[in-house]
Amino acid sequence: MPGETLHLHLLAKAPLPGRAKTRLAPLLGPEGAADAHAQLVRHCVANACKALPADHITLWTALDHTHPLFGELYEHFGVTLAPQPEGNLGTRIRHALNSASGPAMVMGSDCPSITSDLITACAQQLHTHDVVMLPAEDGGYGLIGTHRDYPGLFELIPWGNDRVLSATRQRIEALGLHASYPATVWDVDRPEDWQRWQATRAPV
Repeated sequence: MPGETLHLHLLAKAPLPGRAKTRLAPLLGPEGAADAHAQLVRHCVANACKALPADHITLWTALDHTHPLFGELYEHFGVTLAPQPEGNLGTRIRHALNSASGPAMVMGSDCPSITSDLITACAQQLHTHDVVMLPAEDGGYGLIGTHRDYPGLFELIPWGNDRVLSATRQRIEALGLHASYPATVWDVDRPEDWQRWQATRAPV
């Protein structure tokens, strides 16, 4: 970005059976759900690296920081690896956003509807807005970006339910911030989400 280096942060769990994408297990089994999670993380990192140089991308790891998947992504793409801190989702998002100076965006690794073009569009919107956000169909959001620290964006948010987006938008308005919402996205949590992604993926 002209004048400032934008950084993109990706949050990802290690693909451990019984610990990752557990709501896919009824369809895929614990091992299959973990493999599905690994596919989503690979897809996310590849899309991110189409939108931004790898040295502007950090993959924040959880559960098992030395998992082979993370080593594979580091070797293949050259992204930076860092362990997620303890705390709720808001704490981890805020930590990533503030880990370096300048504008930054954070996204999860299970939202394949966030394409490289959409990442680029969000980066462009951050030129002229205080906050950029991609609302998710399930009432959360798939990406958030800021120029500087706004602690109130992440405090007392009901993480893990369908009021995350509405609560955050209310906080944005209360703080008087100028926000952009370029698109609504969807993530993969349930069997029907997985089937939706499989139906929309281009043949290999």
